[in-house]
Amino acid sequence: MRRSRAPLWLALLGAAGLLICGISPLGHWLTFPLESRFPALREMPREVTGFIVLGGGLRIYDTTRGGALSVDDAGDRLIALADLARRNPSAKVVFSGGASNLFEKEEPEADLVKRYAQTLGIDPARLIVEDRSRTTYENAVFSHALLEPKPGERWLLVTSAWHMPRAVGSFRAAGFPVTAYPVDFRSPGPPFAWRGFGEVARGLRLTDIAAKEWVGLVAYRLMGRTDALLPGPD
Repeated sequence: MRRSRAPLWLALLGAAGLLICGISPLGHWLTFPLESRFPALREMPREVTGFIVLGGGLRIYDTTRGGALSVDDAGDRLIALADLARRNPSAKVVFSGGASNLFEKEEPEADLVKRYAQTLGIDPARLIVEDRSRTTYENAVFSHALLEPKPGERWLLVTSAWHMPRAVGSFRAAGFPVTAYPVDFRSPGPPFAWRGFGEVARGLRLTDIAAKEWVGLVAYRLMGRTDALLPGPD
């Protein structure tokens, strides 16, 4: 009786997938087009009404359990929050992010950031929080309702560079014009386009993030939640 070779082929395909996604530069190829849409803002505008930092950089469970701020690999968003607040003392400081766990009750991320604002060197009374949003589109809609932006105002939007196209597209769709302030860049760009990863986990992580973001862009465009498939500067 001949044994089926299907399990062997499945194992080989799985191993090949791990190698391709974890060691090859695939993660960079998927990420760079996202991050290159909005380059780093080298020169600050003269007048800034305020800046909006999107959630996603805080470990909610660890922060709640440990009693201190605990950040994840998108923690650059919180670093930017502290830096921009210090450099722009007259600007409004906004953090947008609700509870991310759909199955268990947890404290909204924005409320935790406000509680530990002094750790970031920010007066808690100065921090405006939007704590209802669970998605990027809700970040935009609820921030618009909360802040009621006026014509001529300049608002900076702070999020990870790979997330910025979908975030800007969502804010535009919500009628909230913003200036991109990307942080947390992951891809080194064309000079390293053919360099792979020395650690499989790093390559898998970046490929996973970028693949999910591309799926999110397509889904948001189909639902009319962004103004373009891959939003860019005006």
